[in-house]
Amino acid sequence: MSESSTHESATHESETRESETGLCARLVDVGVELVAREGAQALTLREIARRAGVSHGAPRRYFPTHLELLSAIARRGFAELARRATAEVGDDSAPAREQLMALGRVYLEFALDNRGMYELMFRHDLLESGHLGLRDTSLPLFGRLVELVGRARPEADARLVAGALWANLHGIAQLWGWGSLQLATGADDFVRLLRSALDAHLGDEA
Repeated sequence: MSESSTHESATHESETRESETGLCARLVDVGVELVAREGAQALTLREIARRAGVSHGAPRRYFPTHLELLSAIARRGFAELARRATAEVGDDSAPAREQLMALGRVYLEFALDNRGMYELMFRHDLLESGHLGLRDTSLPLFGRLVELVGRARPEADARLVAGALWANLHGIAQLWGWGSLQLATGADDFVRLLRSALDAHLGDEA
């Protein structure tokens, strides 16, 4: 038996022994690690399969398309961002503006610390999120933003203001990550920019 045949046989046996759920989760785990190390462009089915130690066709048993696997990886990112936001923002005992400041800080820190995952999470044209379940994972966080904006600025259309604020945060994350805002503003951290964004969308603090 050739070395290639032996490897393929061993790979097949490994896949057979591993539970369906276990291998599915491992493929996503590998994708999460890969996007953190090498960015979203590295997330090919072939490379994920290679790093998971399975045949190139194995991922298609659980993710019939490349987009479905990418969506599963991105859902992990949204889950982690939601976990961090919940831990930092807490309940509604604090003033809404203070909670928005905490949420904005968590959002920007996540974006800057996890640039590959962040890019993947918001590539809705790539992920076809309306069809692959990503929307269900991403919308609750936006809903929380809308809720807090509604408390902080009750006279406004909270959904529109929240959308504008989210766009502002996304722009800060992108431009800060590229180093552009540091050069343009002379700021040495993003907190002042975040506070200015809140002032712009919510009005000055009383």
